Amino acid sequence: MLFLVAALLLLGVVMGTVAHAPLGFSLAAAVVIAAWLGIFALRERHGRRRHTSTH
Repeated sequence: MLFLVAALLLLGVVMGTVAHAPLGFSLAAAVVIAAWLGIFALRERHGRRRHTSTH
């Protein structure tokens, strides 16, 4: 529960920061974050697939 409260607090801080940032910066940051999450998801998927096939 504490994790959820901290996550919501952090989301509020980030959303407040984005509201004051220029649109171009916000879009660039969104693209970088989306790419990072996509790469992370692919690495996790590949790692789990390889890990489960050896057992």
